[in-house]
Amino acid sequence: MKKKKFGLIFKLTLGILVGFGIGLIANEQVMSIINTIKTLLGSVIFFAVPLVIFGFVTPAITGLKQNASKMLGAYLGLSYSSAVGASLFAAFMGYTIIPYLNIASESSVLKKLPEVVFTLAIPPVMPVMSALALAILVGLSVIWTNSTKVEALLYEAQSMILAVINKVIVPILPFFIATTFTGLAYTGTITKQLPVFGKLILIALVGHFIWLTFLFTIGALVSKTNPFLLIKHYIPVYMTAMGTMSSAATLPVAIKAAKESKALPDEVTNFAIPLGATTHLCGSVLTETLFCMAIAQILYGQMPTFGTILIFTLLFGIFAVGAPGVPGGTVMASLAIVVSVLGFDTDGVALLIAIFAIQDSFGTACNVTGDGALALILKGMFYGKEKVSEKVA
Repeated sequence: MKKKKFGLIFKLTLGILVGFGIGLIANEQVMSIINTIKTLLGSVIFFAVPLVIFGFVTPAITGLKQNASKMLGAYLGLSYSSAVGASLFAAFMGYTIIPYLNIASESSVLKKLPEVVFTLAIPPVMPVMSALALAILVGLSVIWTNSTKVEALLYEAQSMILAVINKVIVPILPFFIATTFTGLAYTGTITKQLPVFGKLILIALVGHFIWLTFLFTIGALVSKTNPFLLIKHYIPVYMTAMGTMSSAATLPVAIKAAKESKALPDEVTNFAIPLGATTHLCGSVLTETLFCMAIAQILYGQMPTFGTILIFTLLFGIFAVGAPGVPGGTVMASLAIVVSVLGFDTDGVALLIAIFAIQDSFGTACNVTGDGALALILKGMFYGKEKVSEKVA
């Protein structure tokens, strides 16, 4: 009799519930241990992220041959367009809804997480953006020099990285998510601050699904593919993103889900999904724009003018493409324009960071799910029906 295996969705859900429950009753000593475990697991996951990016993007580029440069430019253009569009959509929601909301302007004081018991530093071999730049340059240079031996070696490396994903990263993700939610419950981030901006978070969440619907509709039309062939595999990806609050940490699960679907050729999956984790942050951009407008209304008495928001949006798209796919990466990358363009002071920046952290899981989930939609668009731009039939067969 075969032993029943629980799926990843069940394990992720269990991790969230168990973590939240422990966080409500844990004392400082218990949280010290849990915070130590979280730090260690996070180090392992983030150590692997640059390897995943290099291991998948590089051979994906070599497999694209002459289409490589065109696809890279197209995907970066899609990422920027999605970020700008999401920001403008958020501005429209803000101007329409925020004047009619009664939002509290003060947030509760949160507990601080205790210090970790010990630290075991496992720094990544390189930053995420360095891995992406190296992958692009190596991939293109293999094409330019027709280095078949290096290309074969890169495919071997990809198989090794895929094994690491399946045997190491995916199994520890539920535990990492559990410790993350334990910390959120312990500090009061969920129980105390969420009601303060609960209405805005719900509005942003609705905005995420509207924007995702828009992206997947375009993806379906351009690729002539049923988007649900991909979407149904993205439930574990969405939940993992909610738990890790990191596009980069969710990358292994996103690649696994895209490969299991019949909607994308492997060449597009290996290229677009890792690239999207570092360049496509539509959900975070949508949420931050909405929050910036609400905070401006609360602290400064009025929302920014449309001209100011337009300048902010066009610049924000650039910063979003280069933002790191780690928790809070979008808001940290954009602080310069939040201060210089929107005129936020220290209080405004502090409130933005705190409130953004509450919903970071939802924004990240929108980001990684949107990567799948952009991959569909990319497939429609560069691959014909014959490639789809190959995958389905």
